[in-house]
Amino acid sequence: MAVTAFLHYALEVPDPTVGQRYYQDFGLVDAPGPGNAVRLRAAKQRRENVLLFAGRRKRLHHLCFGAPGEAFVRVRESLRRAGIKEGEPPKDGPGDGVWIRDPDGNPVNIRDEAPDPEPGDPPLQLNSPGHARRQAVRGCPERGQGAAPRRLGHVLLFSPDLGRQIDFYTRVLGLKLSDRSRDMIAFMRCTTDHHNLAVLASRGPGFHHGSFQVGSVDEIALGALRMEDRGWKPGWGLGRHVIGSNFFYYIRDPWGSLAEYYFDLDYIPEDCAWAPRDFAPEDSLYLWGPPVPSDFGENKELEAR
Repeated sequence: MAVTAFLHYALEVPDPTVGQRYYQDFGLVDAPGPGNAVRLRAAKQRRENVLLFAGRRKRLHHLCFGAPGEAFVRVRESLRRAGIKEGEPPKDGPGDGVWIRDPDGNPVNIRDEAPDPEPGDPPLQLNSPGHARRQAVRGCPERGQGAAPRRLGHVLLFSPDLGRQIDFYTRVLGLKLSDRSRDMIAFMRCTTDHHNLAVLASRGPGFHHGSFQVGSVDEIALGALRMEDRGWKPGWGLGRHVIGSNFFYYIRDPWGSLAEYYFDLDYIPEDCAWAPRDFAPEDSLYLWGPPVPSDFGENKELEAR
């Protein structure tokens, strides 16, 4: 019954053209398509990763998951058994696939589609004690480079009821719980990534960030420098998460939420007997990095309502 891919997220924002410039500076490229949304994608992939619709304020427009072939049939049957009615897409949303709402009211689109093949980089040539993989070659990248995200990895949403969201996405849509930290944050997956969807406790729903894979820690830092040079505000980083293990850097978007560069996320094979762990609060965010900004966990959409 499981969905097997996270295809894209869509936001409603006051000015999609400003968002288009932000995501282009971040390293995505335009992905022209039908309708009036701004569409952006990782350069080496065909399908859109981010859609931006015009609206009064920033909020999540929808999430989109893939369940190709028989998986799509099983997902629809799971929805029927759970008593969840299929509905209509939100305003301007594409009509493809099945539309439902999760317990927080977020529109969710499930399509009979497979994800794009994951682009592969050559193995990194890193020197470590006793292992000189890079020899007679300078390892420092060229100055002035930025980041080129390879693919969309995950989103983090605010939720007033983590347990209810976890139950819906695992029991009904077939995601797997990877890890959590008490009743503060939980991480779920529908691929071999440690997480494709995370939920953070808040007084109400909201969108926190979208996260994109890059090829190295250098690329994270160079992308962050390019975004700063182009006038965008830093969010938090460089650091390393405990849950998921990835290196991270967050950049403020034009509406008070964030986008994240990540590298070296935990990989969980489909047949792996992975046991979710409940991490202590001090490990819920990071192992090392600069202090967490005071407003990092604030749901700014609550203030805008």
